[in-house]
Amino acid sequence: METRVQTSSTRAAPKHLTVDERVAIGKQARTTTPRGAQAQFRPAADRPDPVSLLERQAATRVPELVPIRYGRMLVSEFTFFRGAALVMASDLASTPHSGLRAQICGDAHLSNFGLFASPERDLMFDVNDFDETLPGPWEWDLKRLAASVVIAARDRGFTAKEARNAAFEVGSSYHRDMTRLAGMPTLDVWYSRIDVAGLLADLRVTATKGTKADKRMAAQTTKLIAKAHTSDSLYALGKLTEVTDGRRRIISDPPLIVPIDELLSESESGALLGQVGQLLRNYRRSIQTDRRHLLEEFELLEVARKVVGVGSVGTRAWILLLTGRDSDDPLFLQAKEAEASVYEEFVGKSAYANHGERAVAGQHLMQAASDIFLGWDQVTDAEGVKRDYYLRQLRDWKGSFDVSKAIPPGLTKYAGVCAQALARAHARSGDRIAIASYLGSGLSFEQAIAEFAEAYADQNGRDFEALRQAAASGRIAVESGL
Repeated sequence: METRVQTSSTRAAPKHLTVDERVAIGKQARTTTPRGAQAQFRPAADRPDPVSLLERQAATRVPELVPIRYGRMLVSEFTFFRGAALVMASDLASTPHSGLRAQICGDAHLSNFGLFASPERDLMFDVNDFDETLPGPWEWDLKRLAASVVIAARDRGFTAKEARNAAFEVGSSYHRDMTRLAGMPTLDVWYSRIDVAGLLADLRVTATKGTKADKRMAAQTTKLIAKAHTSDSLYALGKLTEVTDGRRRIISDPPLIVPIDELLSESESGALLGQVGQLLRNYRRSIQTDRRHLLEEFELLEVARKVVGVGSVGTRAWILLLTGRDSDDPLFLQAKEAEASVYEEFVGKSAYANHGERAVAGQHLMQAASDIFLGWDQVTDAEGVKRDYYLRQLRDWKGSFDVSKAIPPGLTKYAGVCAQALARAHARSGDRIAIASYLGSGLSFEQAIAEFAEAYADQNGRDFEALRQAAASGRIAVESGL
């Protein structure tokens, strides 16, 4: 029997419900899963060993980089949490949820939000990591964010009350903003964004009449924004390259940054350069026509392997140095390997055959605006393995909040802004009216989120200890300080 591929012309038309019908769906979800039930977290009797889950992920990664991943995860309970998305995905799969779905980030911890430039060169704040993105229960993003807040607060030595207040703000801010978005026209929701200039103005107003902590937050945010404005390809040119024998080259800093001619033999590096060049040529088809024309103004000059993040360490990531009118006119791109989302085994496989396309599609759906060079393709490596990649600019006014230096009021404020970004992202892809109806009124939802966050932070501490013991026993190899 012939299989028919579903296209825009054959796909069933969406069913458009009235506002009242969508409100009723949210209220019905409350009956099925009361908001207070969102607090529940009980480790299953047959809960997988967290170290085994991490070892399973390591099987597809660059072997010599895996010890670096473990070393970064063992710095603190918070860095462990950053690398343990699969562990939490497995746990979230057994927790109650409303049954309402949206495009989820899948790894919505505090360090995966930040500043970046819109195509119009405005500075924005939004979610900025989509390796695990997939349609799923919207609560999972919120629970991962709230748990990260409690874990970060404990790492900083905050009191239990301070940690709980910050986690409570995650649920409260999300609740407020989703309710606001539910009442807005559809196009207004789509065009909404978190404007950094507006955030800074609010902080400065508060600082004029506020405490020393308020003034400190405003000053730190001002510095962060100023620094973000300088984080671009020209900054990367000065930081990551040098001129040797008249040629611009990426500086070697093994094992974190290694040019391909140092990583491989001459013939192997030549073959890899050819693969990257082919990837670059093919990826152009995934970006807008005008941006494709802009990209063609640049020539590929150098490629190096770069170790990135915590959870991503071991996946293949390359930095590409391209130049325009001359060697002082740079464009840095990052080509990052995309594997299956850790949520696929719990919510079903992605609709996209290429995981680079999955990540890009999720980013476009969740972010208010995305990098003009964001695209995807696939390359077959020297071993004949097909690997999916997505590409984006390495730096484009990027900036992030330093969680390790947070003070209690600052962490609470930042957690609320991150939750606001999630609400806006979920409202674009999910049924914002049904979600807002589920949230309803009162404080039971935010209290449940805070309670869940505390319970999961306890579990994360136990899992961190399990990884530490695996390192001490020699079960895993660890390379620290990188």
